Amino acid sequence: MTQTPLSPTSRSTVRRGKKRAVADRAVLHSILDSGLVCHLSTIIDGAPVVLPTAYGRDGDTLYVHGSTGALSLRTAGAGVEVCVAVTLVDGIVYSRSVFNHSMNYRSAVVHATATAVTDPDTKWHALKVVTDHAAPGSWDYAREPNAKELAQTSVLAIDLTEAAVKVRAGGPADDEDDIEANRVWAGVLALHQVWGEPEPCELLPEGFPAPEHVVAREVR
Repeated sequence: MTQTPLSPTSRSTVRRGKKRAVADRAVLHSILDSGLVCHLSTIIDGAPVVLPTAYGRDGDTLYVHGSTGALSLRTAGAGVEVCVAVTLVDGIVYSRSVFNHSMNYRSAVVHATATAVTDPDTKWHALKVVTDHAAPGSWDYAREPNAKELAQTSVLAIDLTEAAVKVRAGGPADDEDDIEANRVWAGVLALHQVWGEPEPCELLPEGFPAPEHVVAREVR
């Protein structure tokens, strides 16, 4: 299915490093699907607050969750403007000058009005989306939330219509003078994430195997 490309607004227009801006909505989805933590920012009592939190994407809706006691989520869910950012670092770019050092990265910044999810069926679905993003396979394996836990959990829906995406890839962008005169190493040190071996809870019976959805997990 063809996706509607990103259509920059005044606040989602990339002004610094314009050549790194990407308008492909599929790239936005890919970045969000590859990350694990987003940073949700809003204003509380006149001061900026940034909240790192787990999230999940369903189509062009991003779901975040937290405690109903969290002032940040209560404020954001009251229909105020929020900003959400996800950044993936792919490597450090070493240049011939310190000024031209950089990073290879993929980043997404979303602007929206957050909506508190109150419909029980939508809230249940949203929590499944968040769980399956952070820990794929767990929703159908572990115990599902009970009524008390659902009452203690707040969920926000954030529309992905207004977003900015930037991507940097490749080697150093050195000045010609430095290339000719500076005989120092330049290149990229790639950053790769890997999952370690599952570490069982000490309360498990000896020899209790980790399930396949944990053992087979891969970085996306």
